Amino acid sequence: MERFRLTPRAYQRVTLAALVALAFIVVTGAAVRLTASGLGCPNWPTCDDGRIVAPLEYHAMVEFVNRVVTGLVSVAVMLAVLGSLVRRPRRRDLTWLSLGLVAGVIGQIVLGGLVVLFHLYPPLVMGHFVLSMLLLLDATVLHHRAGLPDAGIDRPAVGSEQLVLGRLLVATASVAILLGTVVTGSGPHAGSRDGELVERLPFDVGDVARIHSLSVLLFVGVTLFLARSLHVAGAPAPLQQRVRVLLGVLLLQAGVGYAQYFTGVPALLVGVHVLGAVAVWIATLRVVLGMRVRAATGRVLAMSA
Repeated sequence: MERFRLTPRAYQRVTLAALVALAFIVVTGAAVRLTASGLGCPNWPTCDDGRIVAPLEYHAMVEFVNRVVTGLVSVAVMLAVLGSLVRRPRRRDLTWLSLGLVAGVIGQIVLGGLVVLFHLYPPLVMGHFVLSMLLLLDATVLHHRAGLPDAGIDRPAVGSEQLVLGRLLVATASVAILLGTVVTGSGPHAGSRDGELVERLPFDVGDVARIHSLSVLLFVGVTLFLARSLHVAGAPAPLQQRVRVLLGVLLLQAGVGYAQYFTGVPALLVGVHVLGAVAVWIATLRVVLGMRVRAATGRVLAMSA
């Protein structure tokens, strides 16, 4: 192991690859549901009739390809762990965060198997997505911290008001995402092919969609208030840029959400909405992470963009 060493910059690239892979699997997982292929492989860990490889049938192949992607994501996560061990200098925080990715992926594999075995039971599908968001949280923090100097003290780059707004930002984002899973669990895209009965949540999709939209509006309001507060306080320019990026992605996401609601929830727009949720979540986390900088010998280092 000592023969192989990674520079901090090289390891940061490894963590970026893991983050991209984890974001990608969220989108491919949604594609399985939106193509009604959730039970294309009705067994787990095999596909059907003891076969590992799916038969040449559309729904089975879609589900099987997603399982293959999960394997590739697992490789990316393992590289993040191994990379933390050969990075020089080695840092304990990076090792623990990378091990958190391993634990999360194992949890996703087990939960994904339960989703199949219990025929796409909505609370399990919702839990699968929520765990994906937690994995993205871990991966985003890992990538951020991998880019920090190895020595120094973390200090706030903003005042106490902005720090409180940052916590509120994450809270409102989390509520909006969670309510989004309730809409999904109540909506028309159950994830199975025609003729297969999959249980749905006992809520009117229009009612829960309106509640979800209210949570998004609250999220947008907090984002706007934070942007103004940072501007008035003269916060670092990179941090203000991160908030502007979040606001732009969030407004696009809200537009897609309203479009899919008024057009009968077409599968393509739902897929775009899932991709948007991933982008919004990562952008939110980047804003909060940017509120602290690493200082050395009493001097605050410039925050990376």
